[in-house]
Amino acid sequence: MADVTASSVKSAGNVRQLAIYLTRDKLALCAAAFLTILALCVMFGPLLVGEMAGKLGLRQRNLAPFSLDQGFVYILGADTLGRPILARLIVGAQTTIGIAAAAVFCSMVIGGMLGLVAGYSERWYSHVILRGADIIMSFPSLLLALIVLYTLGPSVANLVIVLAITRMPVFIRTARAEVLELRERMFVSAALSMGASAGRILFRHIAPLVLPTLVTIAAIDFATVILAESALSFLGLGIQPPDFTWGAMVANGRGYLASAWWIAFWPGLAILFTTLSLNILASWARTVADPLQRWRLQSLRKAPR
Repeated sequence: MADVTASSVKSAGNVRQLAIYLTRDKLALCAAAFLTILALCVMFGPLLVGEMAGKLGLRQRNLAPFSLDQGFVYILGADTLGRPILARLIVGAQTTIGIAAAAVFCSMVIGGMLGLVAGYSERWYSHVILRGADIIMSFPSLLLALIVLYTLGPSVANLVIVLAITRMPVFIRTARAEVLELRERMFVSAALSMGASAGRILFRHIAPLVLPTLVTIAAIDFATVILAESALSFLGLGIQPPDFTWGAMVANGRGYLASAWWIAFWPGLAILFTTLSLNILASWARTVADPLQRWRLQSLRKAPR
């Protein structure tokens, strides 16, 4: 019971310390606040404004932003069919974030496991894994995605698979580099001397030490996947109507930039803020996790009044 209490106190202290570090970096704090609001919109927003996102209103066609005559939902204006852009941004966020999260999770799990095997084993299949990663990396990721989606056809499943495959080499090489260093440590030799199998050593002892690095890479890669998905949707090879994402909203408004700029501006701004916030927060997390860089946050103090 005492051990459980001590562990709870230690966890609460770690969370409190992270909160202190976050408040000392104002840019990271703003990024975390924006991502928190975005997460709440993704989880609960479609339940509130989901029906409005597809509701046609020819009287509100190309309605200018900051006009509250039609209600608060039209504060960002309306598109060419009179649908409120605010509602479509909230619903589109769920699709965009969902596709990016699924692609990053699949690439991290599959790429991480392949990287573990390639780094620990010296058999022929480890070389096959590395050469496969080299082949994928030799093609521009967007070009490869365009070819595959044009051949198989655009759909949610194909989009997730393509995005996961194009980002997998990053996790394979990162996991392999970590394993090459960890397999030479004393605890691996001790486990081998006690008769532990290769699978137990790899997934019970080495994988937990590699996982934090892979999670950090996934947080950084999340923004890249959002941009790739938005680019594919902009080119018409992403989600097809009636479903939509932020990239598809930008594509729908590109023909009206001179007369109704807000149709493409707001989803483009949402993509910009989301990717920028993810990169800022990932940089902050990397600083906190590195003892050689953590002093930057520890040395910050509130200036006296």
